[in-house]
Amino acid sequence: MTVDLPYVGQVLEASQERLFLSLRLDLAPTLVGEILVEAGHVSPQDVASVRAISVSPVDGHLLDVMVRVARLLDAPDEARVLLPLLTREIIYRLLKGEQGARLRHLAILRGYSPHIAKAIERLRHDLDQPLCIEQLARELGMSVSGLQHHFKAVTALSPSQFQKRLRLQEARRLMLGENIDAKVAAYRVGYQDASHFNREYKSLFGVSPMRDVHRLREGAQDPASR
Repeated sequence: MTVDLPYVGQVLEASQERLFLSLRLDLAPTLVGEILVEAGHVSPQDVASVRAISVSPVDGHLLDVMVRVARLLDAPDEARVLLPLLTREIIYRLLKGEQGARLRHLAILRGYSPHIAKAIERLRHDLDQPLCIEQLARELGMSVSGLQHHFKAVTALSPSQFQKRLRLQEARRLMLGENIDAKVAAYRVGYQDASHFNREYKSLFGVSPMRDVHRLREGAQDPASR
């Protein structure tokens, strides 16, 4: 991921005996650029999509170094010394694999990614506020058409679609985490019309808000669903 997108993850297999472990590693573009120079890949060798998120299988070399990172969770003293070294190895392995072009794009080309990252940050911060695309474009020093074009290139959504996705996912989180009803959740994320919220929620998640929450809670309580 090159910018902070809203996404949903699902654990397909986990139990009390075999726990699920998830690791997130933030890669600084400056560090990526430094390793690019050391590895001799300064010039982009192929064209990378500017989409902000991509998924690919983990090869054996990358899995090996990630396992070594996981083992450092129980050795904080060693982690202070070894984690920076392992991070460099991870970046190198990524550069050599399917995500190499995307990392080069992040470190060298950058393009409009910083502007789009700022736009995403604003949309997250003003989640419950009406979207004024003209004002947002003006603040970023872009034309409205330029903002819309580059925003969709990075996120695959228009700014208004992106805001709607943020709102609906936050409403889902509120109903699950704070045990509030759909009407209150809708109002807190910026919807004034409950029926409009229900229609858009069902369009995204496939069922009505309360049925969705009930389904998710039942799934979390049922060991067979994990």
